[in-house]
Amino acid sequence: MIFVDNKSLDPYYNIALEEYLLKNTDANIIMLWRSRPSIIIGKHQNTLAEINFDFVRKKEVPVIRRLSGGGTVFHDPGNINFTFIKNSEGNNLVDFKGYTKPIIDFLKTLDLNAHFEGKNDLRINGLKISGNAEHVFKSRVLHHGTILFDANLQHLNEAIKSKEINFTSKAVKSVRSKVANVADFLIEPMHRNDFFRRFKEFLIDSASVTEIYTPSASDMIRVGKLVQEKYSTWDWNYGYSPTFILINKGVISGIEFEVQITVSKGFISELTIRKNNEIQSDDFFNNYLNQTPHRPDVVEKALKDANFGDINKLSDPWKLINLFF
Repeated sequence: MIFVDNKSLDPYYNIALEEYLLKNTDANIIMLWRSRPSIIIGKHQNTLAEINFDFVRKKEVPVIRRLSGGGTVFHDPGNINFTFIKNSEGNNLVDFKGYTKPIIDFLKTLDLNAHFEGKNDLRINGLKISGNAEHVFKSRVLHHGTILFDANLQHLNEAIKSKEINFTSKAVKSVRSKVANVADFLIEPMHRNDFFRRFKEFLIDSASVTEIYTPSASDMIRVGKLVQEKYSTWDWNYGYSPTFILINKGVISGIEFEVQITVSKGFISELTIRKNNEIQSDDFFNNYLNQTPHRPDVVEKALKDANFGDINKLSDPWKLINLFF
């Protein structure tokens, strides 16, 4: 067993490193890591339906699609992430309880009684402190999860305050749960760095780690390429979402707008706009948005080029642009 010593706080790099280690090594691996504030969505989710897009835009929060399924999570330095990558044989590839047992055992050393509940959660006193997900690649399994230690729960709740009701799709939806920080259950206060260190020492000892490995310059270059070509791209993080229909309503400059938009493989394929309940012609769609990427910069340019809804005179154009997201 190898422990990968990853000190990066870059969420793009960290998510890409997991895929790189899964697909380009043959060792059994444990890794602990943290990231700057970011939203990590499951592989089969509709990104826009899972996040508070206005909050993400204003706070410039990275949104990254991971390799595994499951629901959306919020990362910040107060959230400890653990990764297990193992070679498996037979039909025992997926084993959420088995992979989370070391986490429960470690928390017991801190006099915390955590339980595995539901499909992939760890809870203390009924409150979720950890979510887990898995991905199988050939005969290797990537299992990763979170531990909310002293994360900013206000930002967490705001960042993933979704508008699912506005969307229709076959995408996987997150199961929202009440969450809590591990730090709040400790009898004696502990700094997150001490928690991280003790967790690391526990895993190294209990898993009989034989090597502590720091990613080489060559590793970092290859991971960086994966970030550039995949994990930092709009195509992967947003465009990979399953086909969806979005309906938004709003009043702008005294006009009631209703926008119904269909997005397939990240591109706008259908658009219906109503002003004061009257359907508008398809000229705007056909001339400006038909089969264009469903991205804010593309929609903003189209709206301004057409001066749709007199957008060029609005003090806050985003109020109109936001109807398309």
